[in-house]
Amino acid sequence: MTIRFGFSAGAAAVAGLLASGVWAKEFKAADTHPIDYPTVQAVIHMGKLIEQRSGGKHTFKMFPSSQLGQEKDTIEQTKFGAIDINRVNLAPFNNIVPESALPGLPFLFRSVEHMHKVMDSAIGEEILKAFEPHGFVGLAYYDSGARSFYNSKRPIQSPADMKGMKIRVQQSDMFVAIMQALGANATPMAFGEVYTALKTGVIDGAENNWPSYESTRHFEVAKHYTLNEHSMSPEVLVMSKRSWDGLTADERKMFHDAAKESVAVMRKLWFEREKKSEAMVRQAGSMIVDKVDKRPFIDAMKPVYDRFVTDAKMKTLVARIQAVQ
Repeated sequence: MTIRFGFSAGAAAVAGLLASGVWAKEFKAADTHPIDYPTVQAVIHMGKLIEQRSGGKHTFKMFPSSQLGQEKDTIEQTKFGAIDINRVNLAPFNNIVPESALPGLPFLFRSVEHMHKVMDSAIGEEILKAFEPHGFVGLAYYDSGARSFYNSKRPIQSPADMKGMKIRVQQSDMFVAIMQALGANATPMAFGEVYTALKTGVIDGAENNWPSYESTRHFEVAKHYTLNEHSMSPEVLVMSKRSWDGLTADERKMFHDAAKESVAVMRKLWFEREKKSEAMVRQAGSMIVDKVDKRPFIDAMKPVYDRFVTDAKMKTLVARIQAVQ
């Protein structure tokens, strides 16, 4: 289902735009999640703000539910300007924008509040700026909750329980390395293919947050969910630099401001959705490991940090993140 949402500027405003020689543009926005998902609703909110503030000059057309492809596909389309606005997890960007891997480092953030403080600070802005040389403009961060492991085999209470398990990961070298460090067999796979792979035994498990575990019905075929919370990496909202370069300075500020304002909407919806999803999963009878000793998991991550935090700049950024109170 394609969602077009509009703001009527009125005949006089449209006539004024035509007379001035300024043509309206319809911006194409993409997301892999369904229409009611918090990230999709936040982008819709951003679009409405832009439509209103541009007097109807700019409109948005939302393509939810992977209509334009999985995240790897939409990243390529965004780079070349076929998609204007794209909400993507940071992980698929890791091999394109090295700095984007930092927020996804395992156990980097102590809590959601710590993650918010970091990503809302100058550190978060530095990482967003790193997207521009690669054809993207980083606009804002959306929450992605805490990612935890789930599987169809057995409860996971220590890294030893993961040995030999085939675990789906995002198409990111770092997430592959995380699984290897825990003794599991990483299986990179598009998000939309996971349910069938779990059901048919192609993979034993995956890792994700409460809303994704619930909305995809993964809890039906992988009933063991362990709250180890190994990653709190946020999502990123990017714009094609080709589309950005076509805006005036005032319009760029309008887009940037609207994106930032959509963050509060997203966080409110995310908090509500997370609680609802957790309650639904528990009621459905999934076997939840609520209390797990994270120390063995944290200790196992040293090879991951050694591999992905290599130069002085990256090490300094990690230290700055860890120092945020």
